[in-house]
Amino acid sequence: MPKLTSYTTEMGFAARELSQARARPLTSSVRFQVVILLLVALISLSILPAIGMSTSVSSWRALTAPQSLLSFFFAMLASVCGLLLIRALSKHPGLTKAPYVLPSLLVVYGLVIFLMFFFRIDYSRYVIGVSFLSSFTWLQAIFYIQDRRDNFTLATIPSESATATTTIKGARWTILQSPKDPLVGVAGVVVDLRSELSPSWERFIAQCALAGVPVYDLKAIAETLTGQVDVTHLSETVYGSLLPSSAYLRIKRSVDFVAALVLLPAFLFVIALAAIAIKLESDGPVFFKQQRMGFRAHSFNIFKLRSMTNEPADGNSFTVENDPRITNVGKFIRKYRIDEFPQIINIIKGEMSWIGPRPEAVALSEWYAQDIPFYIYRHAVRPGISGWAQVNQGNVAEIDAASLKLRYDFYYIKYFSPFLDILIVLRTFHTMLTGFGSK
Repeated sequence: MPKLTSYTTEMGFAARELSQARARPLTSSVRFQVVILLLVALISLSILPAIGMSTSVSSWRALTAPQSLLSFFFAMLASVCGLLLIRALSKHPGLTKAPYVLPSLLVVYGLVIFLMFFFRIDYSRYVIGVSFLSSFTWLQAIFYIQDRRDNFTLATIPSESATATTTIKGARWTILQSPKDPLVGVAGVVVDLRSELSPSWERFIAQCALAGVPVYDLKAIAETLTGQVDVTHLSETVYGSLLPSSAYLRIKRSVDFVAALVLLPAFLFVIALAAIAIKLESDGPVFFKQQRMGFRAHSFNIFKLRSMTNEPADGNSFTVENDPRITNVGKFIRKYRIDEFPQIINIIKGEMSWIGPRPEAVALSEWYAQDIPFYIYRHAVRPGISGWAQVNQGNVAEIDAASLKLRYDFYYIKYFSPFLDILIVLRTFHTMLTGFGSK
């Protein structure tokens, strides 16, 4: 019994030391951010009428009216949902939070206003507007500071695979020499859970767990930082049940269909303008049709606006950078992804989604499947107009780049979720505005 008491006491001291070493700033706490969010909105609502910035609301009595209080409740609900959305999106790699404050708040505030209008709930535009501006100001400031000061340092337990992982960008790395090394300023510990660990290192991991220090599997942290999943050695243990969420697949299909019907008139107008420009510049058909591999390995015909003077007959060759076959109009519509707009018909038919892995040509897909046994798993979800690979890598032109794209596709399927889709949608708008990755 004395030995057990001594051991648990030692573990307790070690856990407290580890916990104190990784103390995080108060501003990173979601509870702190929510409380300040409420205070900033309340102060703004009470001060602005007093300094003459509102003509419709001029007294505190008006602010405490039922209509104003209900508006404030819904506005704060939207602000908190916006905060949680930003934090959920930031779990995926390559994301700084500040640029996503405005689009996230616009999405949730727009949804709240739509619901209040739909259910005919009286609301104060002044309260909604001031709450939005104050929430945006606070969240933009706090996340801007966090993005600039973020010190994401990871400590690794030494092993051959861990040494190779320390070359991955997105974090600062320190290799522990012994279980007694301090963890000052460390966000977590990375360990290869498939390797043989000595009893002292196993005891160290247990101490980390007691102290609340995150312990990450080396393979999982590599996926998180790179946004890619290795496709060399895949097994059922890596993906769990293998099948993506069937419930979310159905929900996503419904959202895709409704969104396609709503946007169809605008897409047809842009397609018509592009078609006229294509015909004026070069001879040939306006549309380009190709057979692609789709959902659950069923082939379908994809539609695109023609961007080349002479498309390859079999459609299997890669497009190279500065390809001479691309027309002037083709360069423009490829840069802003307008050539993909006709695929809205594929979405309505259920062959594609707005977001998902880009569908490959059938012959190319069969070729990949011969070299990569697990390749056909990418067909477990519907292919999309935009995807995780496109917003991270852009369009690819070489086989090596296509292999990298496949690792991005597997990451999307493994972490298939609404939050990842929202992140891709926001990045897609950035891609369309900047022309990132166009060839």
